[in-house]
Amino acid sequence: MTGSQAGQKPANSLRLTLWILLIVYIFNFLDRQIVNILAEPIARDLNLKDWQIGVMTGIAFAAFYTFLGIPIARFADKPTTNRVGLISISLVVWSAMTALCGMAQNFVQLLLARIGVGVGEAGCTPAAHSLIADLAPPEKRASAISFYSLGIPIGGLLGMVMGGLVADAYGWRMAFLIAGIPGILMALVVWFVLRDPRMSATLETRQAAPTMATKDALAVIFKSRAFIYIAIAGAAAAFLGYGKGTWTTIFFQRTHDLTPGEVGFWFGIGGGIAGAIGTFGGGWLADRFGKTDRRHVLTAPAVGMVVAIPIAISAYWVEVWWIALLLILLPTVLNSLYIGPTYSCAQGLVPLRARAMAAAVLLFAQNLIGLGLGPLFFGILSDVVKPLAGPDSVRWVLYGAALLGLIPSLFFWLASKRLNDELDKQG
Repeated sequence: MTGSQAGQKPANSLRLTLWILLIVYIFNFLDRQIVNILAEPIARDLNLKDWQIGVMTGIAFAAFYTFLGIPIARFADKPTTNRVGLISISLVVWSAMTALCGMAQNFVQLLLARIGVGVGEAGCTPAAHSLIADLAPPEKRASAISFYSLGIPIGGLLGMVMGGLVADAYGWRMAFLIAGIPGILMALVVWFVLRDPRMSATLETRQAAPTMATKDALAVIFKSRAFIYIAIAGAAAAFLGYGKGTWTTIFFQRTHDLTPGEVGFWFGIGGGIAGAIGTFGGGWLADRFGKTDRRHVLTAPAVGMVVAIPIAISAYWVEVWWIALLLILLPTVLNSLYIGPTYSCAQGLVPLRARAMAAAVLLFAQNLIGLGLGPLFFGILSDVVKPLAGPDSVRWVLYGAALLGLIPSLFFWLASKRLNDELDKQG
């Protein structure tokens, strides 16, 4: 093998890994988020209240996803664990449970199936982030994790468009079935194509590698002030993002009288493209401007979330649906800038043996608070203000959600001030 060929091998391995993991993450978010566009027809069919929609779309998934994420991450951090195998098995579980959502006959059955989706998905991202961080050099880590994170907007786009169109044509049950089955086939690709680089070592070497106890891993993670600020900022951003994501789709159906298919198509495509631009752009900006001054890894998220506020309020205020849709695209870009920088910082602020754990802690904060409580909180708030606001209750809630964007912006700014001292200083 020539020197140039040897130099190309790691890059090619990273590229292949990123593309396959991106597809896995697309399935991850498609199966997680499709319930949002299906929430209104499910609610009509099963006679659900707004708070039950919030439970179904949020806490039922998030509680098990987050609490199982910690022990699964500890398992992923063990030198003897095959992270590729873990991801593949997780993909089978959450895909099968997504299909089962389409067979639910009442609220309890649907709740149990959504819990199953959360159980399966708990094994994906901590292992994937750890795998990517092992393969990508620090100066390219934000871009690499941002590329993987494109699964969020792309999966959300496909879930909205496919879910809405299938629901209009064949009903919400068929949408769940079509979403779940392909993931089982993709699990075979992951199993047979990807390789965990640490599996190339002998079993004796891997068994002899030092491990870190859970309490020690948590201690070193929370020793970082920057990580704490990032976790708070990420949790607040996810709380607002998931809450607005669920109720914005319902807002377009209730206020602008669009069908699930229409909302899924227009909001799914527009929001998906905007989210992809913001997700990839955030990673690119972090790597581009964070080279000389590490503070700028988080500058774009801090500034973007403030700029997004007045534009989002305008989008919820206008009465013409297509103008509202166009206006909401820019805040979607700006509010997506944080994803890559946040997760890349989490990997760079902790030692190698705690990387999956760091991702799991961040996901715990973002999903329990964000996905778990965001849709539920806004659903309860909608019920509370409905006597005053009437059919505009969701609009009122979304006004408040837009203003709360100041909170994650503040904590991203506080975290950025610590990065020159803390980022990539661990062994």
